[in-house]
Amino acid sequence: MLCGRNVFERQKRGLLVGKTTRGQGTKLLVLVDGAGTPLGLHVDAASPSEVRLLVQTLETGRVCRPHQRGRPRTRPDRLIADKGYDSNAARALLEQRGIAPIIPARENNTVATHQDGRVLRRDRRRWIVERTIGWLQNFRRLTTRWDRSAAVYTALVHLACALIVLKRLSG
Repeated sequence: MLCGRNVFERQKRGLLVGKTTRGQGTKLLVLVDGAGTPLGLHVDAASPSEVRLLVQTLETGRVCRPHQRGRPRTRPDRLIADKGYDSNAARALLEQRGIAPIIPARENNTVATHQDGRVLRRDRRRWIVERTIGWLQNFRRLTTRWDRSAAVYTALVHLACALIVLKRLSG
């Protein structure tokens, strides 16, 4: 008899845990602003590639500027991503949504569309995203996932992001 729990949570490895080359893991995809403040995040299993999770990650964040009136914007002006997001279909999707993609091409992608050498210089600001991920890794509970429940782990990640935003706002 099941007592109100999800059947899938009874698996030994839990939900949102996927196979990697080093075992099993969970993937955190973070959307940040220019200062590194987290705007949105998506938690998923480690097995799907970043390109497949791009739309879900973009839908989690809202871009708001402090001196702007009205409704917050639902899309950024540009998206700086690493080579894991290299796909001509992803670039076309971002262009269709009105977002300028700044994604360096992989070595095997000889026909990278929507790329210009001047725009790719902005990829140097990628360290801001890596710093925010480092801030999230300061929380020991997130570094090693001990929770089998995906909802609890996602809530802890959101709580860590809220603490980061609160710390950045308080000075």
